[in-house]
Amino acid sequence: MRKLILPILGIVLVAGCTRGGEPAADSLAAPAPVVVQAVSFLGDSLRELPLSAEVRARYDSQLTEAKASFDRAPSDPDSIIWYARRLGYLGRFRESIDAYTAGIAQHPENPWMYRHRGHRYISVRELDNAIADLEKATQLVAGKPDEVEPDGQPNAQNRPIGTLHSNIAYHLGLAYYLKGDFAKSAEVFGKEVAAAQNDDRRVSAGHWQYMSLRRLGKDAEARAMLAAFRKDMEVIENGTYHRLMLLYKGELPVDSVLTQGPGGEMSVTDATGAYGVGNWHLYSGRPAEAEAVFRRIMGGGQWGAFGYIAAEAELARMK
Repeated sequence: MRKLILPILGIVLVAGCTRGGEPAADSLAAPAPVVVQAVSFLGDSLRELPLSAEVRARYDSQLTEAKASFDRAPSDPDSIIWYARRLGYLGRFRESIDAYTAGIAQHPENPWMYRHRGHRYISVRELDNAIADLEKATQLVAGKPDEVEPDGQPNAQNRPIGTLHSNIAYHLGLAYYLKGDFAKSAEVFGKEVAAAQNDDRRVSAGHWQYMSLRRLGKDAEARAMLAAFRKDMEVIENGTYHRLMLLYKGELPVDSVLTQGPGGEMSVTDATGAYGVGNWHLYSGRPAEAEAVFRRIMGGGQWGAFGYIAAEAELARMK
């Protein structure tokens, strides 16, 4: 995958914050409009996330609250993190990254900052920066007790399924996968499956581990791991990953993952599910079918979704 040089856009930091800069404690200035958030692996400019009016209004309201909390306590790690997270939900990724960078300058040993900034580096296709942050976070939490990570957008049961450790591992494995380092991805996700404390984490990590093993040609190892994934698992929010694992086992048909639109066309509203199907075609020796699915995902426009980013990376490799 070719290295991309991306414009540094986003909020203005009083001390001229860069990835290694050290702004003053109150250096986060008011956010400024951003036109281009990233350049895709295919060379396209990525600007505004396609959010519905209702969702955008909710996210704007949440950002207003987070900004007010930050203004009251601009040096508090939680205030910084939630302000940056809320910027990220709105697709203001450059501003979010800059906010984390300013926070890291103040709190250089805070693993949450690196975990979340690593996530947003994935969003803007800066995979080397993402890996560096997430490896740093892994080092910082090594040997320390895990903590539940509060959800920014709670699930239907208002039950967080992720922890600090598991989310660091998930995003690190994903960054390696997107980079095409399937051996590292399989290693990270294998450890995450073994450490998972709930079925949501098992199916999400297991999905990426399985795909990594298949891309490595370790088909027997991949088939063996499928035995642990059953229809009766207690999955709260990762239903797409669960269905994909059952598809890989041969227990569900492909149309249980990919739905049809009103005109009979394949729906790609769930880019993650669509990518899983496309990759299933790819490692099963059907590259034309895989490419067709990846291109349909691109047409869906959900460029912030991990499935979209993965499909984009595949098309870039195919070129």
